Amino acid sequence: MNGTYFVTGIDTNIGKSIATGWLAKQLFDCGRSVITQKLVQTGNSGYSEDIELHRKIMGIDFTEVDKKGLTAPVIFSYPASPHLASRIDNQNLDLEIISKATEKLANQYDIVLLEGAGGPMVPLTTDLLTIDYIAQRAYPVILVTSGRLGSISHTLLCFEALLQRGIKLYKVIYNMYPSTDKIIEDDTLQIIKLYMNKYFPSASLVNMPKVDL
Repeated sequence: MNGTYFVTGIDTNIGKSIATGWLAKQLFDCGRSVITQKLVQTGNSGYSEDIELHRKIMGIDFTEVDKKGLTAPVIFSYPASPHLASRIDNQNLDLEIISKATEKLANQYDIVLLEGAGGPMVPLTTDLLTIDYIAQRAYPVILVTSGRLGSISHTLLCFEALLQRGIKLYKVIYNMYPSTDKIIEDDTLQIIKLYMNKYFPSASLVNMPKVDL
């Protein structure tokens, strides 16, 4: 595993930020050179709470690249989709700033985990969806899902969107917390495995337990 990977989720509050920090910790503990980045942070001012969460899970302090702003190059104050948050803050979303920051991180680290804002179809601007940004840069995707009711449909819709744009699915992280209904949870996992084997046979699936914060 080397390069830049885009971490997205099937829905809001699916555990995407926790999963990003958790995966980074697994890699970090194995001695890998890894850093996380937030594509666009909304609902904050001056710092990224998601990057702060990543570092907490990884068990490290803010790094030099955090302090330089490379891991959260764009921050908007309103907690909304980037296209709306940028409009409310009366600022343009400069995608070039994000791309250059990612490139700098990729030159310093073997692995960059780039966490999106919300799901893959979230608008960055009125003309560009997150998934289009991913496709333009050919980032492999790490998709966070769970066993809660509704996850099958949301996950398979994400699969369809990735297939349509020719995007590689690298890994699915199955968030096992909170467990809602064991019967639904187990069946959801089996259906996801079935469709991964059918459409993304090279992708791996990993179960993520509850992460202590």
